[in-house]
Amino acid sequence: MPRVAVIGAGSWGTTFGKVLADGGADVMMWARRAEQAHEIREGHRNTQYLPGINLPRNLSASQHLAEALDGATQVYVAISSQALRQNLKGIRPLVSGTDAPIVSLMKGVEKRTGQRMSEVLEQELRCDPDRIAVASGPNLALEIARQHPTAAVISSSSRETAEAVARRARNTYFRTFVNTDVIGTEFGGVLKNLIAVAIGIVDGVGYGENTKASIITRGLVEMTDFAVAQGAEPETLQGLAGLGDLIATCQSPLSRNNTAGRLLGQGYSFNEVVKQMDQTAEGLASVAPVLQLARAAGIQMPIVEQVKMVLDGTMNPRDIAPHLTTDDDEPTGERTMNGSRGSGAALWRSLERALDQFRNRGRGPSRD
Repeated sequence: MPRVAVIGAGSWGTTFGKVLADGGADVMMWARRAEQAHEIREGHRNTQYLPGINLPRNLSASQHLAEALDGATQVYVAISSQALRQNLKGIRPLVSGTDAPIVSLMKGVEKRTGQRMSEVLEQELRCDPDRIAVASGPNLALEIARQHPTAAVISSSSRETAEAVARRARNTYFRTFVNTDVIGTEFGGVLKNLIAVAIGIVDGVGYGENTKASIITRGLVEMTDFAVAQGAEPETLQGLAGLGDLIATCQSPLSRNNTAGRLLGQGYSFNEVVKQMDQTAEGLASVAPVLQLARAAGIQMPIVEQVKMVLDGTMNPRDIAPHLTTDDDEPTGERTMNGSRGSGAALWRSLERALDQFRNRGRGPSRD
């Protein structure tokens, strides 16, 4: 079996390791703690992050990076976005002599630099960007670990790399599509976390479905405007990495960002929320750098702006909803700032792709 490595043994890293193993790969994971590596290796469990899930026999783990990466034909990275750069310093010498694709499973923006995770990987590993891919989509870890059918998109500036990773990261319950819009795919995964925090806030306050539907809809507009301003294709935000991930993250109690927002809405302070969370909610750390990038690009993000005010303690969560989906009292059009390119045209292309898949009984080209 082809050997692949997964760096990081949290809920998503372990789940993706299971996806790869169930797809026929020999998976070696790196876990920071020796006892966690031992449990995965000997007990085929990761009870802290995936309670009740049995892991495949062809999935093992080590606390030693060199052992985890030895002979890997593909490397998947699932580390907290704010700790990524530091961890890559130990990984660099172990992958510099190979041409193995490096795949980011992370959905965050580095707080200090505002860089996407693929940019941090390229910079710290000093490798060709065509060797880097990112995975994104409506991917709640526990549901996938339970083998609920789902889909994801693999993106790389190299179509060849994206397709190689997509062929490896698929099985009977996990389908992968591909695109070459790395910027849109990554920002879709980042921005939906911020909207999920907003949904959690209004949920914690006790507002209903109308409020949440309004936020999700206008949130997609903010996501599209921002991503396109950074160089993304608007169609990507209508796909799995944008709309698909947004729906899953906003509606599920399994979402860490939704949970963090709900605690904020219930009146807990930012520090209290962080203490209560046993896993990282990437959206909390991404709010400030995303807003810095938005202001630099002249993009208005009223939902995210007010999430930041709640995080900072300068806005009562109950006061957020009446103003959450608009930036002022002036009537404005409903379309995105990039006009029909980000709305009707993208939606029509999405429908065309769905019809194409239906006509070909799923045998159409693997595109997102």
